[in-house]
Amino acid sequence: MKTKENIMSKTFARFLKNESGATAIEYALIAGMIAVGLITILGTLGSNMVAGFTKISDEVAG
Repeated sequence: MKTKENIMSKTFARFLKNESGATAIEYALIAGMIAVGLITILGTLGSNMVAGFTKISDEVAG
């Protein structure tokens, strides 16, 4: 007959072996770092493009 302690021990051991949560956290961290990188790059590109289009607009109108 299985005792409560035996069942709890097996459940706890299975919980410790389960790494799917850690993997999901790692993927979330990687996705977050990629998002921060993209926001930084696109923010810089965006302001450079606005400056370029403003210069072109001023030259065409002027």
